[in-house]
Amino acid sequence: MYRIGGSSLGQAIQPAIFDGHNDVLLKLYRAGGASAVQGFVEGNAGAIDVPAAQAGGFAGGLFAVFVPSPMDLDEKFTEMTKDAYDLPLPDPIDWEDAFPIVMSQAAILFELEEQGALTICRSAAELRACLDAGKLAAVFHIEGAEAIDPDLNTLDVLYQAGLRSIGPVWSRKTIFGHGVPFRYPSTPDTGAGLTDHGLRLVKRCNVLGIMVDLSHLNEAGFWDVARHSAKPLVATHSNVHAICPHTRNLTDKQLAAIAESDGMVGLNFAVAFLRADGKMLPEVPLEQMIRHLDHLIETLGEDRVGFGSDYDGAIVPEPLQSCAGLPKLRAAMRQHGYDDALMTKLCHGNWLRVLEKTWGQ
Repeated sequence: MYRIGGSSLGQAIQPAIFDGHNDVLLKLYRAGGASAVQGFVEGNAGAIDVPAAQAGGFAGGLFAVFVPSPMDLDEKFTEMTKDAYDLPLPDPIDWEDAFPIVMSQAAILFELEEQGALTICRSAAELRACLDAGKLAAVFHIEGAEAIDPDLNTLDVLYQAGLRSIGPVWSRKTIFGHGVPFRYPSTPDTGAGLTDHGLRLVKRCNVLGIMVDLSHLNEAGFWDVARHSAKPLVATHSNVHAICPHTRNLTDKQLAAIAESDGMVGLNFAVAFLRADGKMLPEVPLEQMIRHLDHLIETLGEDRVGFGSDYDGAIVPEPLQSCAGLPKLRAAMRQHGYDDALMTKLCHGNWLRVLEKTWGQ
């Protein structure tokens, strides 16, 4: 088993960081699937792999399964360097097309566990045990529910396979709801809320103990979840709209609702959601990230803020191109005045708390 942490770690990589969102599985899927797993173990030049996690004190996180849309990412990112932009959303993806891709990426996650690179955690107790032992911990998450059928049969089966978190949408429309486009400047109030299928999805997730992720969901959908979910409201990788007025970011009114529900927000490292100008440019000082953290802490409280890096799925600040660079973020947080107790909460304690409350185990 590959050790990620432990009592021998220096201050630079303590406390260990558990993260709310990454796209490692998509990266490995595009690199060849199960045949690319050894690269993750040995180091594959991605933002997250075993050597980088060891170097940076990266303890694990929510590993997203995501069905990509055909798109020119270079063209998309170039458009997002303009003063204002509004990218058209990709077309919806049918269940028949999405399901095999989700199965393929889930199989990669299981293969990573088989190879001893990580442990899939299905309960808060298992997650705590991994962190205590210094083992890389993974939570099976789905970003965009295209692979879930209207009768929710696949949701139940995937839960038995280990699924513990799901986002009803990744921006593009699903049968469950509507996401936000990549638009700057704009509010997240961009369309209709959850469908009847979406309301049933939320309620079934509550019953099973699957966290419902609000990131990418539009504002009307957010309020539908707030009204119909009995669990904490969680946005795994979103930032502060008052600082960066992007559709993907949360307004203070939304943050207040998350606080009232005793939920949390994971700070997204994607530069377009950090920069005040909304541009997808990597020149972002760590102080800008801390500005978002300060606002989140002020609005949500110290117990409801963490990280949701979007590693291997976004352009991130230059000092944090890999999770091996996380000691730089810890150093900036300490220099800003965050004490040891707050550091521990932000780095992993708050994720443990909200997942335990959501899962009920």
